[in-house]
Amino acid sequence: MATLSDIGLAAAINILSAFVFFVAFAILRLQPFNDRVYFPKWYLKGLRTDPAHGGLFVSKFVNLDWRSYIKFLNWMPAALRMPEPELIDHAGLDSVVYLRIYLIGLKIFVPIAFLAWAVLVPVNWTSTGLDGAVINNITSSDIDKLSVSNVQSRSERFWAHILVAYAFTFWTCYVLLKEYGKVASMRLQFLAGAKRRPDQFTVLVRNIPPDADESVSELVQHFFLVNHPDNYLTHQVVYNANKLAKLVKKKKKLQNWLVYYQNKLERTSKRPEMKTGFLGLCGNKVDAVDYHTTEIDKLSKEVALERDRVTNDTKSIMPAAFVSFKTRWGAAVCAQTQQTHNPTIWLTEWAPEPRDIYWPNLAIPYVSLTVRRLIIAVAFFFLTFFFMIPIAFVQTLASLDGIQKAAPWLKPLISIPFIKSFIQGFLPGIALKLFLIFLPTILMIMSKFEGFGSISSLERRSASRYYLFNFVNIFLGNILAGSAFQQLDTFIHQPANEYPVTIGTAIPLKASFFITYIMVDGWAGIAAEVLMLKPLIIYHLKNFFLVKTEKDREEAMDPGSIGFNTGEPQIQLYFLLGLVYAAVTPTVLPFIIVFFGLAYVVFRHQIINVYNQEYESSAAFWPDVHFRIVMALIVSQIILLGLLTTKKAASSTPFLIALPVLTIWFHRYCKGRFESAFVKYPLQEAMMKDTLERATEPNLNLKGYLQSAYVHPVFKASIDEDDDEDDIYSHKWETESATVPTKRQSRRNTPLPSRVSGASSPSLPHVEP
Repeated sequence: MATLSDIGLAAAINILSAFVFFVAFAILRLQPFNDRVYFPKWYLKGLRTDPAHGGLFVSKFVNLDWRSYIKFLNWMPAALRMPEPELIDHAGLDSVVYLRIYLIGLKIFVPIAFLAWAVLVPVNWTSTGLDGAVINNITSSDIDKLSVSNVQSRSERFWAHILVAYAFTFWTCYVLLKEYGKVASMRLQFLAGAKRRPDQFTVLVRNIPPDADESVSELVQHFFLVNHPDNYLTHQVVYNANKLAKLVKKKKKLQNWLVYYQNKLERTSKRPEMKTGFLGLCGNKVDAVDYHTTEIDKLSKEVALERDRVTNDTKSIMPAAFVSFKTRWGAAVCAQTQQTHNPTIWLTEWAPEPRDIYWPNLAIPYVSLTVRRLIIAVAFFFLTFFFMIPIAFVQTLASLDGIQKAAPWLKPLISIPFIKSFIQGFLPGIALKLFLIFLPTILMIMSKFEGFGSISSLERRSASRYYLFNFVNIFLGNILAGSAFQQLDTFIHQPANEYPVTIGTAIPLKASFFITYIMVDGWAGIAAEVLMLKPLIIYHLKNFFLVKTEKDREEAMDPGSIGFNTGEPQIQLYFLLGLVYAAVTPTVLPFIIVFFGLAYVVFRHQIINVYNQEYESSAAFWPDVHFRIVMALIVSQIILLGLLTTKKAASSTPFLIALPVLTIWFHRYCKGRFESAFVKYPLQEAMMKDTLERATEPNLNLKGYLQSAYVHPVFKASIDEDDDEDDIYSHKWETESATVPTKRQSRRNTPLPSRVSGASSPSLPHVEP
């Protein structure tokens, strides 16, 4: 069990490492050759140019102005200076609302910390529960005397914890209610003021039923001309172009290597050579430039053949399509209604914006999605619970007894006070962090296998699984596994009816482990985030070997997006720890407050200067954020209820039962009050924007604007400008009354019989023109 000195050592190490990271960042960001790494967003927007060079040659690479180094932390106030409306215009609503999650942490935990330290810390510190004979075998330290474990059983002092728990709950719910309303208002205002985007007019249609008479494209056009005659504009069927995309990606990779070898040839005037075997380590030695030129020519022919195959083979057309409408109102009606009496076909949903689409998953048959999600649910279950094994190993190895048993020869070394404090105060957190390095990648692969069709939905799904994994393994796993191993002697020498008492007392004692984890994962991790060491190295490698044009340089310095699938679950874990330990061990709260404050400043700086969000969902993730905070609050209430039960506070414990009930009611109220703003688009807003657009742009060619918006990226280069498709709707908003064209022989005047049987097909009902 970590002592107060161990926690102090871990805090000193993390503060020192964070300070080193900040100093390194302050120095590196001032160097001219790093400017594109630390301010790429301004370059991509065309609002920043390379620093002017003058004087000495070395000034092109090193900033020689010593005065710029004096205020090495001036980036912090600069990050806070941009007002929120300007930040929304600059970075989008998703990024701004993501930052508000950190602000919520500060709004919730700063008042809670003041109340907890003013009321609960004196109550816990002046008790003598850990000195009792019943639990004298439990490992504890001075820091644990600040927890509820130090209060004697059946004590009247537990009334203080109950009253404070009510105060914590009401304050947290009040902050969440205000924030939910604020974010919902921001979302509606953002949607109302948003510029014209293709997704405002487009619906994704899935599970289109097969038809013997018409192709998918003809069937889609026929269906929407019949059922949405006044609003349908155009459509784009979905192709299975995954193989073509792989070929194009492979060709681009070969082109990058060709550029590298061409640059090498220009620098050295010597023909570069390479081996054609595995990773260039074996095989025949050939001329690298000629080899890659030949391979690219071969691949170009394969790409052309595959493109022709995809566009001409009916089997490559998926039963899905992007359908665009002449008005936002028409798209909203279609996206938010059921299209037929059979709720399993012609399924409609809002189309993601084009840059948000994850194209490979659109080629997955809709009927297989349920099976895929069942497989991933089972796989995630085993991943989560089998990960308990390394968690238990970390808890065992990170203790002195575990190390002595595994490596007895290290006993003289770990008896040194500094080494002992380092092992107990720092090693558990860093070991757990190392085990979790590859987890986000694994979860994202699982989400992709499930078949979600947009990057935003993939990230939200991955974030949900990541949070559940953190809850089971990092929170419950470390509490239960750590308690079991650390209190093993107590379990062996006591009757079974005393086990709940031991576990209930041990849960607050795990606060010291979570404090070290917060410092390692939170403090040092956030400081490392602003340094951006990995993007820095990658940029300079690409810039030296591959960059030949300005477009190459932009691709090399593109830092990507903020990473919602990894960042948000981390924040939620700290909400969980803060709410659980607020009434149990208030010592945790100052460390969490430092994390939220530091992370808010750092990520505000990153969003302003670095990250370029690859999609805009208009804060569609907020209901998930709200739900997880509410769940953390309920878990904290149940844990406190269980702890007081083990403390035999029978007279006061029943008063806690109302808290989970009230919290669940609060969540249902917020869900009914605000959630519709995040899943539906108001028809009134749609009509207002459509009316304003008609008045300001009466000659808008909307069909030309939407015609290629949802074409697969691998096809866009080959779109024929002289499209033969009928243009009748390109310059009109109104639909003329006309007979709907079809290829069926039915009660309508149809021009052609069925291509298969010559008889009519009953797949569509009779509709008069």
